[in-house]
Amino acid sequence: MTVIRSIALFLLAAVLEIGGAWLVWQGVRGSDSSGGRGWAWIGAGIVALGAYGFVATLQADAHFGRVLAAYGGVFVAGSLAWGMVADGYRPDRYDVLGAAVCLAGVALIMYAPRGR
Repeated sequence: MTVIRSIALFLLAAVLEIGGAWLVWQGVRGSDSSGGRGWAWIGAGIVALGAYGFVATLQADAHFGRVLAAYGGVFVAGSLAWGMVADGYRPDRYDVLGAAVCLAGVALIMYAPRGR
């Protein structure tokens, strides 16, 4: 159950961080050349980014470096997925392969058996 909880926390962290950054991006740049969508979008993004910081602390592993290093792989794969859903981005085979390598790294860093 700990692995399932950990994966759920990583997914929630990804939604909050990637979504928060996307909201700030939309607030500043918007989706077209007419400019950003405004301060409400930026504010929502800042709140989401702050919430991400707290979610990361809920991982069972007490090592900040390990948790954040592993989350980096989740961030890579999640960013590609977000781009597909929110912006119509289509990753090529190298994007997909790179994301798979990152997720394999997540599994090694977080879930490999360790003699503790």
